[in-house]
Amino acid sequence: MMFKPVALSAIGLLAACAITACSHGDDNSNQVRFVLNTPYAPFEFTDSNGELKGFDVDLGKALCKQADLQCSWKTQAWDSLIPSLLSRKADAIMSTMTISDERRQQVLFSDPYLVLPSGWFVPQASTISDISSDGLKGKRIAVQRGTLQDSYVTDNYAADNTIVRYASLDDITIDLQAGRADISFVDVATGQETFIKGNQDKFKRVGDLISEPKKYFGDGIGIAFRPRDQELADKFNKALAELKSNGEYDQLVQHYFPEGE
Repeated sequence: MMFKPVALSAIGLLAACAITACSHGDDNSNQVRFVLNTPYAPFEFTDSNGELKGFDVDLGKALCKQADLQCSWKTQAWDSLIPSLLSRKADAIMSTMTISDERRQQVLFSDPYLVLPSGWFVPQASTISDISSDGLKGKRIAVQRGTLQDSYVTDNYAADNTIVRYASLDDITIDLQAGRADISFVDVATGQETFIKGNQDKFKRVGDLISEPKKYFGDGIGIAFRPRDQELADKFNKALAELKSNGEYDQLVQHYFPEGE
C-alpha cells in the first residue's frame, strides 16, 4: 500500500475552539488565504480550463466549508511558500507538505491528514534496479528542489552521485526522457500519477517504498500555519476530525486514490 489515511487524533477530536471568529494574525475576519505549488497531481494541479483541482484542493475546500471559513487559493513556487506565509502574504499552506522537525522550527502544523511514502522512478528502458548508494553510484538523481526527497538524497547519495534539482515534476519528466537524469525520487502518489499514469509505458518504479527515517519523512502531511495562529489550526483540526467522522474524508481518498496507492 503506497499511502494511508491518518486516523483521528486526540488533538483533532478535542479541538474545541469556536467556529465563528477566525483570529489569524491581525485579521479577525473568516478569510483564509491558501498558497500551494503546482503541478503536483493528484494533489494539486490546474486543469485545461485553468481551474485548480486535486486532493489537497478538494479537501481544503471541504475543511473550509465545515469550519465556515471563506478560503482563497494561490499558486506559486515551492520554495516561496513558507516565506510567503511568514511574511503574512498568505495564511496557510496546503501543498502536500510533510511535517518534519526542521519545518516545525518555522511553522505550526495541523494534525496530519495523510501519510505518504516516497519512491524511485526511472525510464522504462533503464537497467537500474539496485537503489542502494552502491547501486546508484555515478548516476544523476533528479529531485524537486527544497523537498524532503531533496534532503534525503543529498545526505545519502551526494557523495558518489550528481543530485539534479528541479523546480517542478514537469521539468524532471522532460530530463528523464531526454537522458539528462537517470532516476527520480519523489512521493509515490505523485510519481504514479506523473510518470506511470501520465506517461503510459515511458517510466517504471524501482526499489522499495521509503518512509523512514522520520528525520526526513516526518509524521505525515499537514497544513502549515504561522506559529502564532494556533486558534486557526485548531479550527482546521476540528473540521478534519468531523470530515473523518462523517465519511466525507474517506470519499475524497477513494476518489483520488481508488486503488489505495
